Amino acid sequence: MQPDELKKALSDGLLSFPVTPFDRAGAFDPAVYADHVGWLSSYDASVLFAAGGTGEFFSLAPEEVPQIVRAAKAAAGATPIVAGCGYGTRIAVDLARAVADAGADGILLLPHYLIDAPQAGLAAHVRAVCNAVDIGVMVYNRDNAILQPDTLARLAEDCPNLIGFKDGSGDIGLVREVTARLGDRLSYVGGMPTAELFAEAYLGAGFSTYSSAVFNFVPGLAQEFYAALRAGNRARTEAILRDFFYPFMAIRNRNRGYAVSAIKAGVRQAGYAVGPVRAPLTDLTSEEEELLADLIARNTRSGAAQEPAQEVLTTT
Repeated sequence: MQPDELKKALSDGLLSFPVTPFDRAGAFDPAVYADHVGWLSSYDASVLFAAGGTGEFFSLAPEEVPQIVRAAKAAAGATPIVAGCGYGTRIAVDLARAVADAGADGILLLPHYLIDAPQAGLAAHVRAVCNAVDIGVMVYNRDNAILQPDTLARLAEDCPNLIGFKDGSGDIGLVREVTARLGDRLSYVGGMPTAELFAEAYLGAGFSTYSSAVFNFVPGLAQEFYAALRAGNRARTEAILRDFFYPFMAIRNRNRGYAVSAIKAGVRQAGYAVGPVRAPLTDLTSEEEELLADLIARNTRSGAAQEPAQEVLTTT
């Protein structure tokens, strides 16, 4: 996929980040992953992100990421696959090349590891990754990798394959300046944890879409919310926020890292044996799992997390 084609796909609809399943030995489980990604693809996701934040990129070994990308490409049909990429610049460059060779349609460049960096250093980091590959690159603006509008504008001039800007900072003033200055040069994606809680504000700031983590286990509900948001049906979006997303936020906020752990728990309840999260994250308690199951049952037509494409899978 050419960078401009990916840019259009990123702007065309709802996006999601499949979780990464692990078997009983703690290794990546490609069979479960293929079934889950295939199910998500049937809900017409515009783009899926392999080994992204919800896919526990931070706990994966670099050599695992291309494996996950290959599995996603094989399972997703025509749905474009964007691969997570990150760490320090040398590792990120090598990983960018590896996922491109594995068939990724693009790269999401997550924040670098640990230390803060000046704008010149961040620009050099992004530029090195963009120059290493021909596929499209999206930067993830959050934590210790906040690109200022001037920096991003220079990168957009220097790097033709820089096609996307995902924001997880929550700084609406900054991102509004970015969209005002760069216009349609980039595709803009909301990337706050449980992005639906912020989707209306980001839509007003010039973002056309966002990445939905709950799409992992309630894709129908996630699509319904997105359609209501884009149609301006505020009554429906507020009802879904009240009945599902705010109670989900209460579960998510019970512990650090639950923005990922709660999603993986939801996928298990949807019938996919994706296993536990990897350290340093921890899984939900049994009480919290029950709270989540009840919430899903009250907000889906079937009285359970929407039916998986096949029977419940067991890990090997």
